[in-house]
Amino acid sequence: MANSDQEPRLKKHYNDNVRKAMQDKFGYKNPMQMPRVEKIVLNMGIGESTADSKKASVAAEDLTLIAGQKAMVTRAKKSIAGFKVREEMPLGAKVTLRGNQMYEFMDRLVTIALPRVRDFRGLNPKSFDGRGNFAMGVKEHIVFPEIDYDKVDQIWGMDVIVCTTAESDDEARELLRAFNFPFPAPKEEAA
Repeated sequence: MANSDQEPRLKKHYNDNVRKAMQDKFGYKNPMQMPRVEKIVLNMGIGESTADSKKASVAAEDLTLIAGQKAMVTRAKKSIAGFKVREEMPLGAKVTLRGNQMYEFMDRLVTIALPRVRDFRGLNPKSFDGRGNFAMGVKEHIVFPEIDYDKVDQIWGMDVIVCTTAESDDEARELLRAFNFPFPAPKEEAA
């Protein structure tokens, strides 16, 4: 973690390089039109917590280590008998990152965690929602260096949702590509 008085590396990269490159490519006239990363939401759904409710709090502790910010335990809103879920039962954990912590997490995700994923072939460029938000799944939360592999008794997957202010998926893809997210090269460049 960086000191609070020191600007995160990716935030500086965004202000110095990315904004200029995006303006050249898309021709924004107003600096407030420039797409930026608004927040990153991390989510762990723990299905086994129906049998053992302590697993959700263990997942929240792991998520707190990964995010560098306290994660909250998510609870069921309704009872669902088929899934053996009762109302207010802990089912997972989530945390929302903004500001400097968001940039620090994004840096660790792209430079450390994704290269450690087994059989990684790049991110799916179709995982955008049509409004400039990107969602991806990580099958093993142990790819993050903050998790001590020897102390983990169970490996969980997690969702990473990157919310941007981009108007379209193309703008958001270009923005995340500028942050070194490993998307495959566009078809026109590859040909």
